[in-house]
Amino acid sequence: MHRNGADPTNMQPGDFICDFCLTPWDGTFPMVEGHKGSLICGQCLSVAFAEAATSSPSTDPASEPRKCTMCLAEKDGAGWASPLHDAWTCVTCIKRGSGKLHKDPDWDWRKPTGSKAMIDAVNDEDD
Repeated sequence: MHRNGADPTNMQPGDFICDFCLTPWDGTFPMVEGHKGSLICGQCLSVAFAEAATSSPSTDPASEPRKCTMCLAEKDGAGWASPLHDAWTCVTCIKRGSGKLHKDPDWDWRKPTGSKAMIDAVNDEDD
């Protein structure tokens, strides 16, 4: 997300804010961008990855699909909701963001344990 009042023609690092913890970016930690300027910081992505990897997708037919903050798609099933802010990300975006950050040579960020469970959850969701 972008800071309220930010000048779109002169964006500064602190104008970029994690949608999940509301921490402004200062350039010292990784950030992954989704659609329409949505952002998740490396710390939130670590928590999301670990929690989504250890949870099972919802099988409740009455559960409503949720709009993913990162991809903007309506999804049901596994994902992660911020405990601090009204933001939710689907397991597909968690996996994709984690893969990008894990491979980024500019950051020393590694996927938390539970990688196999996360891949299995994504494969089940994509079927």
